[in-house]
Amino acid sequence: MHQLWLLVPWAVFALAAGVKFWRLTRPFRRQLAEPSTEQVRASLERRWQADQREFSE
Repeated sequence: MHQLWLLVPWAVFALAAGVKFWRLTRPFRRQLAEPSTEQVRASLERRWQADQREFSE
């Protein structure tokens, strides 16, 4: 048996571990990204509308 075949399971493991790590850290990467001006504006408008509904009841 060729010795390079012994590296195949390790390569599969490393790839799976990398994908798992990438998925686990996705929320943290999104949080660190700077929101655009449009996203901030939309968020503030949603909060303002929710407050308006709360006070009008």
